[in-house]
Amino acid sequence: MADELPKSTDLLVIGGGPGGYAAAFEAAWLGLDVTLVNAEDALGGVCLRRGCIPSKTLLHLNELVHSAAAAADAGLSYEPPSVDLDTLREHKNKVIKQLTSGVAQLCRQRGVRVLQAQVSFIDAGHVQLDGPDSGRLAFTSAIIATGSRPVALPGMDFGARIMSSTEALELVDIPQTLLIIGGGYIGLELGMVYQALGTKVTLAEATDRLMAGADADLVKPLARVVHQRFEAVYLNTQASDLQAGDDDVRVILDTGDDALDQRFERVLVAVGRTPNTEDLGLENAGIDCDGYGFITVDAARRTSADNIHAIGDAAGGQMLAHEAMHEGKAAARAISGQNAVFDPRAVPAVVFTDPQIAWCGLTEAELRDTMRKVKVLRYPWQASGRAISMGAGNGLTKLLVDADTGRVLGVGMVGPQAESLIAEAVLAIEMGATAEDMAAAIHPHPTLSETVGEGAELFFGQTTHYG
Repeated sequence: MADELPKSTDLLVIGGGPGGYAAAFEAAWLGLDVTLVNAEDALGGVCLRRGCIPSKTLLHLNELVHSAAAAADAGLSYEPPSVDLDTLREHKNKVIKQLTSGVAQLCRQRGVRVLQAQVSFIDAGHVQLDGPDSGRLAFTSAIIATGSRPVALPGMDFGARIMSSTEALELVDIPQTLLIIGGGYIGLELGMVYQALGTKVTLAEATDRLMAGADADLVKPLARVVHQRFEAVYLNTQASDLQAGDDDVRVILDTGDDALDQRFERVLVAVGRTPNTEDLGLENAGIDCDGYGFITVDAARRTSADNIHAIGDAAGGQMLAHEAMHEGKAAARAISGQNAVFDPRAVPAVVFTDPQIAWCGLTEAELRDTMRKVKVLRYPWQASGRAISMGAGNGLTKLLVDADTGRVLGVGMVGPQAESLIAEAVLAIEMGATAEDMAAAIHPHPTLSETVGEGAELFFGQTTHYG
């Protein structure tokens, strides 16, 4: 049940996703009267309810399925898994409910007032609320954290047959065939989920490779697995003329050499996301957006209206939940009077496929456009005892190091547990660590973390187990 609608508040936070509630908690801790307005009946935003958490819950099961199958090579065999879809869906929803309830409980504990309504700016100091909690609310400062939504193809709406990630995560059924349009992390993650459940998955990507935003050498081991598990992978391919019928979707796949007329039981469109900024009345508050609808901000996340800040997907960036959380904290501190900005050296990105990919700092592609002399250090996991024992010898750890100073500029890795291993690299880059620092840090043996330490040793020519 929502709290009582006040006449005014020190800080209005619009949106209850990770960025919004992190900003609200920080501001409340700093002594501000905080009102968080969420359009939905539960907090958590896309990440918790229709993105990060449900997808990673299902991807964990994907890892179990394939780990069990791989164990046969070591002499441990299991019966093929059977899928109880109702129980699987119930498990996913239970995880979501537990976490959304936890966020609501934290709001109560930390004195954050929560309202449910759609928000529209009247001016730079007032909003109109429409919904279960309706009325006019005055504010001293505001933080916009309204997130984003999936991009649809031109002339197409999402529904039962043509899905966005939202519909795909509902797990209405397990289709026999699925076409994924888009070879980014959302398409690959959900493709692996459905493939593990028994769906024949086909992927069409418009560019010449998967995961175009990540370095090619990190994507290569993942691409091999994708080609093995999916029915077909079409690169340099455009999908068009989608026609949804009662039982399937007809699609034309233009490969450049041929136009393939194919049918799939369902289609997942994963070609990007667009900000939720168009219905907020931003022009009434004097808030500027770029040509794509993203709110323009400075380093303190301040918009063109001095008392209004914007964070997370609504303001662009890498559009990652953990980035939004730190942006929200920076905005709350700036509003409270601190000299705070969001200026990280390394925002980690993680793709929760099998194998996982993670990277932070500068990428090799980004460094090619600079005049900086860089050493690229690649440590193959074939030299890692722990990786070999796990059947993960195809993994790779890569460090990008300034050739003159030895300072670590970027790190990437592909393989199991990359989601956790990347944290050491984030800290190293933020602290200005050198390759010597990382090499001198004692890593436990035998662990995958040794690939980071020994990878850093390559700066000096050789390592204990490689080179």
